[in-house]
Amino acid sequence: MEALVDKGLVKHIGVANFPVMLLHDMLSYARIPPSVNQVEIHPYNQQSELLAYCKSRNITVQAYSPLGTPGYKKDGEPNVLSDPVLKEIADARGISVAQLCIAWSLRRGCHVVAKSLDKKHMKENLEVSSVSASAAAVGSNYENGFAGTTSTVDGDDGATDDAESSLFALSEDEMERIASLDRGYRFFRPEDWWKDTPVPVFH
Repeated sequence: MEALVDKGLVKHIGVANFPVMLLHDMLSYARIPPSVNQVEIHPYNQQSELLAYCKSRNITVQAYSPLGTPGYKKDGEPNVLSDPVLKEIADARGISVAQLCIAWSLRRGCHVVAKSLDKKHMKENLEVSSVSASAAAVGSNYENGFAGTTSTVDGDDGATDDAESSLFALSEDEMERIASLDRGYRFFRPEDWWKDTPVPVFH
């Protein structure tokens, strides 16, 4: 990958599911450090220590499954979108729990990858990113060239209405309430899927 960067064929190097241990090891010998680490992050799996380490090393964190994979979870697994604390906060703000989860991740400085096949949900997700990402959460945290871009909706120029922006501007109290929900729960568990294959990157 470093050779591809040297040739101008790749702009940035990214890794996925790297915990602090593997990132620290890679940085001990990598000539070109990774610009992004894509990991599972949602209110039930907040990975705060990893997030802090990546920020200290100028590595952008890209959060996948920010809604807790509602379409893939097994019977008996927790449902992030039905969490009563999240629902209470979202209802008080007049937004959906999904929008709340995305706003929370952006507030923590993450890029967010949210999957949806529903056009209404796609638009709602983009509304959060166009407001929150440009506010400060992403752009000011990194200088690695990967972060700092924002999304816009319906072809606007990035300007947002103050009332709309306030919908997603979570307070410190709300952030603390969501922080209390962390249970280190991963929906993606390769050690369960491939029991005979060592997958150290998730540990």
